[in-house]
Amino acid sequence: MSQSSAIVVLLGGRLAVDFANAPSYPGAPYHDLSWEEFVAFLEASRIVSAERGTQLLTLSESDPKAAFAVLSRAVRLRDALRKAFGALVRNERVSRECAEPINEVLRITEGHDELVQEDARWKLEFIAREGGLDWLLAAVARSAAEILVEGAEARIRRCANPGCELFFCDKSRTHRRRWCSMAICGNRQKVASFARRRG
Repeated sequence: MSQSSAIVVLLGGRLAVDFANAPSYPGAPYHDLSWEEFVAFLEASRIVSAERGTQLLTLSESDPKAAFAVLSRAVRLRDALRKAFGALVRNERVSRECAEPINEVLRITEGHDELVQEDARWKLEFIAREGGLDWLLAAVARSAAEILVEGAEARIRRCANPGCELFFCDKSRTHRRRWCSMAICGNRQKVASFARRRG
């Protein structure tokens, strides 16, 4: 993996949730997605290999128009996912406006899943029919569509830390998970609560 991919934190529990969080980190404010952060996410989530990630990083200079086009589509998809997941958290209806960027990607990314051997293990990889870059978002759009179909059963939550804006999929046995990461946000809140009680 490239050095930038080492800082990507995947806490969402599902690909689309992790993408909605990109490039945020526990307790950090949500901000714009850069080309480097997008490629780092693709590597960390194993959508592309480290070698492919390195090739993609150079695209912003070799073909800035293509990089800008896919990054624009990625940002539009990510922002729609944040709105959709926010609606799910609040038990509200997800608007068509939120679903449209997902459908756009699903429409243009023709291809198929295929088993590919990597080292001594098998992995499932999306094989695009065309050479464009929109296929980079295909798996994210598919994951997002599955979550919206599941609705409340997907158990999408927002971190209980008021300073954190990350979403996560609550896969806990009791379905009472509160923090994006117990080690980060949960611990911070417990320390703050203890300090208030002792103060």
